[in-house]
Amino acid sequence: MTQTEEFTEPAVRSRPDRWPPGDGVGVFHDVRQTVWETGHPEAGSLEARLTERYVAALDAAEVGGRPPECWRPLFPYRRHPGVRPVQFALAGLHAHVAHDLALALVDVCRTRDCEPDALEGEFERLGDLLTLLEERIHDDLMPGPDLLRIADPLTHLVSSWSLERAREAAWSAARALRRLRGLPSLAEELRQQTDAGAGLVVRFLLTPCR
Repeated sequence: MTQTEEFTEPAVRSRPDRWPPGDGVGVFHDVRQTVWETGHPEAGSLEARLTERYVAALDAAEVGGRPPECWRPLFPYRRHPGVRPVQFALAGLHAHVAHDLALALVDVCRTRDCEPDALEGEFERLGDLLTLLEERIHDDLMPGPDLLRIADPLTHLVSSWSLERAREAAWSAARALRRLRGLPSLAEELRQQTDAGAGLVVRFLLTPCR
């Protein structure tokens, strides 16, 4: 099955004991859970599809498979002492938005036989949830000003990333993929490039800072 094919409905599992404290993958998962547990997405909704994409990536890595390229850097770096928790969280958020969100939009468009513009309201509501997640990451994981200098590399990394830009890229990628549905080879090429581009940013965000 290619990444652009429609998902079945995998069980969305909470994994509170899956990773030890400080594990980089667990850092993102735990902070995501604190936000996502505030609601119960309707089956087949954009929010549910986004969660399915995320769970599928984790499960693939857990069984030794190949998760999307954008998720792969988190696993070998997950215990790197030079990568701080806020970096893992933002790296996971970028993979989740720039890649998973784009394909989740395509999934829903295929299921409902509609264009992305018909999902704009749903996309914006999900954007509010993602903004809450970003705020929680900054509040819970970003070191205080007493621990950071203005020239600290971590300050540069965090300030260089933009949730708004990642969401805009996801929207554009989804619209392009939907238009290419009659040209599967080109659609797959674009999907791979979207994944690779998201992976490049994830690697940048995981640059060791100490």
